[in-house]
Amino acid sequence: MENNMRTGTTTVGITLKDCVIMATERRVTMDHFIAHKNGKKLHQIDTYAAMTIAGLVGDAQVLVRYMSAELELFRLQKRISMPIEAAATLLSNILNQSKFYPYMVQILVGGFDESPHIFSVDAAGGSVEDIYASTGSGSPFVYGVLENGYTKNMSLDDGINLVIKGISAAKARDSASGGMIDIGIINKKDGFVAVPEEEILKRVKNLNLTL
Repeated sequence: MENNMRTGTTTVGITLKDCVIMATERRVTMDHFIAHKNGKKLHQIDTYAAMTIAGLVGDAQVLVRYMSAELELFRLQKRISMPIEAAATLLSNILNQSKFYPYMVQILVGGFDESPHIFSVDAAGGSVEDIYASTGSGSPFVYGVLENGYTKNMSLDDGINLVIKGISAAKARDSASGGMIDIGIINKKDGFVAVPEEEILKRVKNLNLTL
């Protein structure tokens, strides 16, 4: 039963010089069954912070609600946004305290405070910061694209195209990943901004890729 409830996913986050780009696809699966074609896996949790989710949908959605509430409380009490490292540590502590009855998730926490950050947080509460990260069943294919194409000083335009290429590579080979791509950009000036679907479709076409 547990295996049937686990979901496949592809998520990715990269840091650039002055922003973070986070992206996911939308397919939700239960074993070999496509349960939903437009699942939401990229969530804004504060003005300058977001999460991507992979794993059991119910577990992941609960954690998104926890994190959104905790970050909002912090901002109301302190009158500043929670630093991204602190947000990743908070999530890590929640997961670690539940490791004997674990949340079956693999999560990216990303955002911008004084600089861009991406943290990968596993079900046991391990939290690792990196310049880029990917989670879910399609992540090995994404890493192949990132290892070949990522540079710290790449432009925002090139960064968006790179995450599209990464997720497209995963969708081509991972049956649990598919559908439309969601992309969010987080920077100091604007906070979290979702890239319009029309722009993503235009980029997919210009890159000679298919959804």
